[in-house]
Amino acid sequence: MSTELGRLRKLRNYVDGEFRDAVDGRTTEVVNPATGEAYATAPLSGQADVDAAMAAAAAAFPGWRDTTPAERQKALLKIADAFEERAEELIAAEVENTGKPIGVTRSEEIPPMVDQIRFFAGAARLLEGRSAGEYMEGLTSMIRREPVGVCAQVAPWNYPMMMAVWKFAPAIAAGNTVVLKPSDTTPASTVLMAEIIGSILPKGVFNVICGDRDTGRMMVEHPTPAMASITGSVRAGMSVAESASKDLKRVHLELGGKAPVVVFEDTDIPKAVEDISMAGFFNAGQDCTAATRVLVQESIHDEFVAALAKAASETKTGQPDDEDVLYGPLNNPNQLKQVAGFIERLPAHAKVEAGGQQVGDKGYFYAPTVVSGLKQDDEIIQNEVFGPVITVQSFTDEDQAVEYANGVEYALASSVWTKDHGRAMRMSKKLDFGCVWINTHIPLVAEMPHGGFKKSGYGKDLSAYGFEDYTRVKHVMTSLDA
Repeated sequence: MSTELGRLRKLRNYVDGEFRDAVDGRTTEVVNPATGEAYATAPLSGQADVDAAMAAAAAAFPGWRDTTPAERQKALLKIADAFEERAEELIAAEVENTGKPIGVTRSEEIPPMVDQIRFFAGAARLLEGRSAGEYMEGLTSMIRREPVGVCAQVAPWNYPMMMAVWKFAPAIAAGNTVVLKPSDTTPASTVLMAEIIGSILPKGVFNVICGDRDTGRMMVEHPTPAMASITGSVRAGMSVAESASKDLKRVHLELGGKAPVVVFEDTDIPKAVEDISMAGFFNAGQDCTAATRVLVQESIHDEFVAALAKAASETKTGQPDDEDVLYGPLNNPNQLKQVAGFIERLPAHAKVEAGGQQVGDKGYFYAPTVVSGLKQDDEIIQNEVFGPVITVQSFTDEDQAVEYANGVEYALASSVWTKDHGRAMRMSKKLDFGCVWINTHIPLVAEMPHGGFKKSGYGKDLSAYGFEDYTRVKHVMTSLDA
């Protein structure tokens, strides 16, 4: 996986069952965002590396495609067991990748990752299609669900391990082969995953190449993959969709979010504040579903804002080994600059109720921040901040709440807070988002789909729907007279 190179570890690509340097020897430094210091180098993969990985995945595809669902299930269950056995190594790699708190990573990432792999192991044996039958006299029709082929997958830096699982597990369960690229800022845990997975799967089924945006572009534009899957920004998703359109690749996009959190006056305010602040600040707000855009009914607005600001002031960020912190640093200096820029550009009518500044003299930490007094067309309302910043707006009634909630270009997730069941059901119908939580925000389960509408992309992660995205449907008809 890695060797020593002076004071920096050397990460390598994993292609066709072996670890390799980039063909041209180029590398990039990998920085720990909790310290701002480089700890490793990773390959900066070019066209030759992409070609090699795609060739390996293509060569492995016929054999993996023809395995039985039971064989694929067995392999994935072994991977899940191995992840559990080597959890502390994965945690260490992810913490160095991201600066996340050790305890939070152990409790909130490893268990769901393992569960999700096991879910898709089971899904491998539950391929669904319409019942075979005689829909025309003398002819029997049946449906085959088949893997699509080689999948080019690009994972983000906010949840490097978990997003890798969301990508490779359903693809491999369905009988596809994979070339996966982690973010250039967070490759370490994915390279370790390759070491673990490579000891279980046949060579070429799972490949990892490190690199930057150009590497990802080369993967999507490559003629070999039948499908391109990316979790990232709207801009990146549009670029992938455009590139994939040139040869009609299937595309799976999970992009940005701007989740509305609609709080009605009958809400249990202390409970809502506790849950919403956690869901807004968790992972430094670097979550497409984060509870970052709170809409509060005007009759409880001031009380709610005061309670939320107090919760923010009591929320702690800091180094990974501090057991009292909820979240760690922003991922990189560009992200820190982006988050700070939103606060610096706030209009005069906005008020910073808590936070609003960088924390510490090393790493990329930003204080838990609450901003009130905002209007619907303000920049910070319309655009994704992707940081530990919660905005608050006021609304008068249900209709205005829906108007404000839906009045952005993103449509990934949302939540409604009320004791009125009828109101909750009406809002869940009217909110134009791929997920609507009621009196909670951010829990996900393997059995239910995750994915959005509008500029939040298309395709589903998790669930049987996510599994089916990695399959194609074939109609087979046979004559009964033959």
